[in-house]
Amino acid sequence: MSALILETRNLERTFGSGETAVHALRDINIELSAGEMVVLLGPSGSGKSTLLNILGGLDRPSSGLVLFRGQNLFAGDEEHLTGYRRESVGFVFQFYNLIPSLTARENVALVTEISERPLKPEEALDLVGLAPRANHFPAQLSGGEQQRVAIARAIARRPELLFCDEPTGALDVATGRGVLEAIDRVSRELGTTSILITHNAAIADMADRVIRMADGRVTSVHRPERRVKAADIHW
Repeated sequence: MSALILETRNLERTFGSGETAVHALRDINIELSAGEMVVLLGPSGSGKSTLLNILGGLDRPSSGLVLFRGQNLFAGDEEHLTGYRRESVGFVFQFYNLIPSLTARENVALVTEISERPLKPEEALDLVGLAPRANHFPAQLSGGEQQRVAIARAIARRPELLFCDEPTGALDVATGRGVLEAIDRVSRELGTTSILITHNAAIADMADRVIRMADGRVTSVHRPERRVKAADIHW
C-alpha cells in the first residue's frame, strides 16, 4: 500500500461572518496516497477549487488540519508555506499563464532555476510530448500545446503533488484528451500524486479514486472498477 502523503481532518473554510457567511468547505476528511491519481468531481460551487487552494497552500482553512507527510501544513509561518509550494507542489490551471515573449523551453526554465533538483526543461517538455516544439512561442502553439507546456512547467521541479484545476475546461474533446494523457504519463513516470478537479464525470474514469463533492461537503469516495486510459475517454 502506498504511503499517505496528504490528509485533511475536519477541514472547514468560511468566507465572511454572521448571516452573510459562506461555508465553502464543511468537515472535509480525505486521504491522498503517494503516486495515485485522484479526481475531485462536482458541480460549480461545490468547494472543489477552495479545497485545492488549501491543499496547495494558497489559502488557509478556517478550522481543521491539513497534514503533509504527517506534519501540520499550517503550523509554520508564510515562509514555510512558500517553501512547500516551491518544492512540493505543482499547479495547472484552466488558463495557461505562459509568458508570451518566452519560448516553451524558456517558460519551463523559469521554474527550474529556483528548484533544488529540477528536470531539464527539455526533459519536462519531452514528458508531455512537446520536445519538438521547445523553441516555439506560445502564439505559435495550439491551446492544447500551451496547456501541455503549463504541465511541463508545473512538473519540472519534480513536485510530489500536482494540482490540476479544470485543465481541460477551455479545450475541445480531442485536445483535452491529449492533455489528460500528458497528466497521466507524468503521474506514472514521476510517481507524482495528481489531484484533478473537474465537473466532467467522464474524466473520473481515468482515476485511481474519485472524490465527489457538493455544497462544500464530500458526498462519496470510490474506486472505479477499471481505470480507463485517457485516450479512451469520451464526453
